[in-house]
Amino acid sequence: MTLNLRGCGTAIVTPFTRLGEVDDEALRAHVEWQVASGVDFLVPCGSTGEAQTLSAKERRKVIEATVDVVAGRAPVVAGVSGNDTARTVDEAQDVSGYGVDGVMVVTPYYNKPTQGGMERHFTAVADAAPKPILMYTVPGRTAVHISPETVLRLARHPNIMGIKDATGDLHWAMSVLRKRPGGFQVLSGEDGIILPHLACGGDGLISVAANVVPEGISKLVRSGLAGDFATARDLQLRLLPLIDALFRETNPIPAKAALHLLGRMKNELRLPLVQASPATEEVLQELLAEDIARERNRNT
Repeated sequence: MTLNLRGCGTAIVTPFTRLGEVDDEALRAHVEWQVASGVDFLVPCGSTGEAQTLSAKERRKVIEATVDVVAGRAPVVAGVSGNDTARTVDEAQDVSGYGVDGVMVVTPYYNKPTQGGMERHFTAVADAAPKPILMYTVPGRTAVHISPETVLRLARHPNIMGIKDATGDLHWAMSVLRKRPGGFQVLSGEDGIILPHLACGGDGLISVAANVVPEGISKLVRSGLAGDFATARDLQLRLLPLIDALFRETNPIPAKAALHLLGRMKNELRLPLVQASPATEEVLQELLAEDIARERNRNT
């Protein structure tokens, strides 16, 4: 099975009401805004979507709402995370039935498996899942580092389409890119190094910042993929202060604050995450005001 994710994807946040429930109206409006702004694909129920705090019923609600709003205009790849292979297999199979185009599976956290254990984990999920699998490595959250050699062995599996690389390590990325088989996609998971990752041969980005500035991030990725590095560089440097602000505190804390400031959803998170500090909100407010003023001047 194949699935082309070349371009810009958004790791979408999950809006909550003040009562702590999934805010279906805000979620649907957010997904529509993303697609209308030029994002190429959507990734619900990842770490940015606070998936670990969602019940199975809520995850299904979020995924199915995303699929419904997108209505075939872009691929939807649902996040699956677990450190128990059998449960991860079950979840990947369940999620595949919600209308998604693919499933993103993170490296098993906490258990700290060996390279051999991770290879068997991903192989078991890919063997069982009826949808293409996108692997996801994010050592800062999982305390597990998957080697390029393990990735390249897994890349030969017919149901593993690629990997989201949130290592922040360009040498690691290049080690995969230089030997990857045809059709195996390598997507950055780091907004701060979009252009360098694309320049090394990466296929695109799964972005946190696109939640807040989808048009700008999408244009950056399109420019880089087209080889227009001058435009991509200008956008990367212009957006860098906002990107940095979105990671002043644990993601998605600043993203939720920024979206609240933009009037797109309530600033509600689930414990153990809490709202952004006043200092972070102040920085975000200044940067968003600058961005809005810049766009207003550009359109006049």
